[in-house]
Amino acid sequence: MNTDDGGHHDAAVDALAVREYERAGNRYTRGGRRVLADPRPEVDPFEPDEKGWVGQGLQQLLAAAVAYRVAGLDGRASRRAAEGIAAARDLESALRRPGQAACLAEFVADFRVAGGLGDAEAAYDDAAERYVAAADEIDSPQALATTPLFEAAAATIKQVARGQADGEIAIKWEDLHGPDPDRPGDFLAHRARVKKQRFAGLIQRAVDDGHLAAPRGTTEYDNDSHRCPDCGSNHVNWAGTGILCLRCSRPTESI
Repeated sequence: MNTDDGGHHDAAVDALAVREYERAGNRYTRGGRRVLADPRPEVDPFEPDEKGWVGQGLQQLLAAAVAYRVAGLDGRASRRAAEGIAAARDLESALRRPGQAACLAEFVADFRVAGGLGDAEAAYDDAAERYVAAADEIDSPQALATTPLFEAAAATIKQVARGQADGEIAIKWEDLHGPDPDRPGDFLAHRARVKKQRFAGLIQRAVDDGHLAAPRGTTEYDNDSHRCPDCGSNHVNWAGTGILCLRCSRPTESI
């Protein structure tokens, strides 16, 4: 994380590692609210920010909603999603760089999926249309897609998907974005279209499996010093405050 969230994000990941999903949702919530209030010392969330650091606050609220769903707390997931939607819509008055409003609309659709609020498909269509409408004003869609706001909007679907792919990267850059950056509207609208097709199913499978993976941090295969006591893997993932199993997100043990 590149914003000051008071350590709540790492604490949430630690909770995911021990399968305490309600606690993970609580810590993600606290981190999200803190970032929304004070993203970075030099960033006022009510003022324009070409990088959109405040998006990391939205991302934590979105992860919280998913964690609550996996914990079986659908009501809390819905309330967290409603909170995220309100914040995303309010941020449109500050984040005015071309394409940022479309990304916030993408977040709105994600929250609708995560919270089970309905009308998610129409929300994704709205986001895609906003990207297309902003195309003439976007100079470099690749650069825009690597800003904190856009990376935050891609983080949760990647996190959910890796839990169903043996911990590997299941959704890559080229999966989320269109093939032709010279057509910036379609290049970015592809994000919303892919999520419209996949995000709800990925979340439902996580709910059915009762498992939300930790986000992927720094990884190493065939680590000689750590092994997962649960699945036996020695592929590791530095996430949260410890070293987790790359495969199942459990805490590893030193060997």
